[in-house]
Amino acid sequence: MTNFSRFNFEDLESFTEDPDYELRFGRKHMDSRDLGVSRYTIAPGTRSPFAHRHREQEEAYVVASGSGRMLLEGDVIELRQWDVVRVAPKVGRAFESGPEGLELIAIGGPKPEGGDGEPAELDWPE
Repeated sequence: MTNFSRFNFEDLESFTEDPDYELRFGRKHMDSRDLGVSRYTIAPGTRSPFAHRHREQEEAYVVASGSGRMLLEGDVIELRQWDVVRVAPKVGRAFESGPEGLELIAIGGPKPEGGDGEPAELDWPE
């Protein structure tokens, strides 16, 4: 492990092929034993195409710009710039951007061997 690492999210490919919902994973570029960082860029008025949860990992999400909503199991919370939301393992989550879009930075803890992210079946209340 090196003393430091640096990368730029703009240099990473998106995990999704949807131009309205970009997800760029930085974990492998960090050269860190314990940390992972990802960036979500969600176009205005767009909902996550999927929801997910983790079996062991705790995550924190920082709203870098824009606004929107976050679905946490049956709860919906409003998001605005510089909000920080911690999500415990096993809690399903999904996002919806507001009129100016939504950009999030996700910070995760140690990743178990083989990963622990899995799809979650969540319904947005109407």
